[in-house]
Amino acid sequence: MKDDDVIQWRFGNKNTLIAEINVTADRITVYDDDLDGRFRDRLKLDNQTGSLTITNTTTEHDGGYKLQINNEIKSFVLTVNDSVHCCGPTEAVIRLVLSALVGVATVIIVVYEIRSRRAERDQAHIHTSGSIEI
Repeated sequence: MKDDDVIQWRFGNKNTLIAEINVTADRITVYDDDLDGRFRDRLKLDNQTGSLTITNTTTEHDGGYKLQINNEIKSFVLTVNDSVHCCGPTEAVIRLVLSALVGVATVIIVVYEIRSRRAERDQAHIHTSGSIEI
């Protein structure tokens, strides 16, 4: 950043200012209580790069964002998929059971492979030694 940079982050159709760095005034401001508090305690502004981080995003953070550095404007669209509410309880149980079955099947296959290789190795050892140790 340069000594005279002003960086502003805006959100939504109304271009609501949500974060700002004014290098000249040595001021960093986060307006996280605006917009019904949807950004409260979620905005982190990096004073070295001007990057904005939104933590714990939800679908209410979907939308258009604008980054203005002095007179240059860049627009971004953020889409948040709410995976927590992707399915009902029945589908969640089915997914859990299927995941468990895949896990159990994997363990069975690994144990089978280990035992098969040991048996092959032991069989090869018996044939090459010409005698059986008891």
